[in-house]
Amino acid sequence: MTKIEGIFTPTVVPLDEQGKINEGELRRYIDWLIDNGIYGLYPNGSSGEFTRFTVEERRRITKITIEQAAGRVPVLAGAAEANIRETLAACETYCEYGATAVAIVSPFYYSLGPESVYENFKEIAINSPIDVTLYNIPMFASPIDVPTIQRLAEFDRVIGIKDSSGDISSMASMIHAVRPNRPDFVFLCGWEPALVPMLLMGCNGGTNALSGIVPDYFRRLYEATRAGDFPTAQQMQFDLLGFFEAIINPFEFPMGLRAAIAQRGFKIGNSRQTMGEEQQARTEKIFDTMAPHLTSMGYNNLEEFRRP
Repeated sequence: MTKIEGIFTPTVVPLDEQGKINEGELRRYIDWLIDNGIYGLYPNGSSGEFTRFTVEERRRITKITIEQAAGRVPVLAGAAEANIRETLAACETYCEYGATAVAIVSPFYYSLGPESVYENFKEIAINSPIDVTLYNIPMFASPIDVPTIQRLAEFDRVIGIKDSSGDISSMASMIHAVRPNRPDFVFLCGWEPALVPMLLMGCNGGTNALSGIVPDYFRRLYEATRAGDFPTAQQMQFDLLGFFEAIINPFEFPMGLRAAIAQRGFKIGNSRQTMGEEQQARTEKIFDTMAPHLTSMGYNNLEEFRRP
């Protein structure tokens, strides 16, 4: 089995002027991410605005990603749908396409307790034809607590968890609870401000939206941490904090992310979530917001930065 480790990019989907998937630009973007050292791809994640696409479009996005990756890097495909039946149908389709594994967010919209979350993933684990990575993002979906993760790790088909809570103590508890019985269980950090600390606690890697803007930076940060070069990793994490604040906080997620990727020279297009004039004006000035942080991160030739 292909090992899921390192930094995976949750891919943003370029759209054309009609708001349709720009397949050519998506393929170009995937090639650029791989060429710049990303470890894996994650289509249909939160950064990819999966809820704003139809079922057919989500499948097309996944197929394009797997085809373009062509085995160069693993693909962790977001397979979350609004109910278990549709989620399992997505698992079957992505298995046929050749995805490495799927990531499935905890049930969203309705607030569920731990037992309901467990039963949801239990049914998926029993019936999925492809390996499953849990996705804990409590800001958007029912949380997956440590005892529930421990119970779900008893299913061979459940191979890991992507955690976007940013809670370092919770991640440490997860690893401590699961690793003794499942040393192969994969832990991925989905929150940039906590990436280095979580890697030091034993995470295998991360699924980080900002790696879609600076994939080479994330590879260097990951490798420095893994190599035990803690002064470098620490400074890179500090510099990343400022960059994160500049991209995420001033905008409704993931508008800042889309605008920042456009600055790399890609025709990303507008999100399907419309923006008012004031919001649009702010995103158009994003390079000015980014620039001071890019310099501290080692990108000294800013004009070159804007050309992929």
